[in-house]
Amino acid sequence: MPKTNLGRWSAGTLIAFLVFFGLQMLLVASGQRGGETYFSNPYLAVNGILAGLSALGTFFTGVFAIWKQGERSASVYIATFIGLLVLVFVVGELLSRR
Repeated sequence: MPKTNLGRWSAGTLIAFLVFFGLQMLLVASGQRGGETYFSNPYLAVNGILAGLSALGTFFTGVFAIWKQGERSASVYIATFIGLLVLVFVVGELLSRR
């Protein structure tokens, strides 16, 4: 278990990310589809944005917890790694040409 306040925030935002990501999968499995623009289906769009923001929050709070407060909990390291994967995905999407 995380010992620092930022470590707890990192673990909490990871849980929020997993909930939003699971909800996104349920929405798609139930037949929700996108359209011409990102916001054609606001349920998918808002949920996807919330999932992404919570994952990025997981990464940044985890990095600060490890770096500034000396957090050593495995859950914070795992949460930070998952947040890093999402950050790499987001940067790749922003930099890719279409």
